[in-house]
Amino acid sequence: MREVYGTGDVERASLLLDNVIAACEEEQIPEMRRLGRTLQSWRTEILAHHTTGASNGPTEGLNLIVKQVKRVAFGFRKFSNYRLRVLLRTGGVH
Repeated sequence: MREVYGTGDVERASLLLDNVIAACEEEQIPEMRRLGRTLQSWRTEILAHHTTGASNGPTEGLNLIVKQVKRVAFGFRKFSNYRLRVLLRTGGVH
């Protein structure tokens, strides 16, 4: 999978991904076969990285910050206070 994301060529990425999926399907371990099915169902989205350059990294980073704020925000009863804390932590308030 590292090679799939490491290559800049969508055709090569497609071939590598198909090889990973095929290898997973041949495995005796049920979790590996399930991984192969998951990769197959997300194939289009995985390969879209090569055409769009998009990543969910920034979204995951923000989700982590929101969860951290929630953990330390004991006792917030109003959503507006929680929202303000998240905005302050992420730099969303100017």
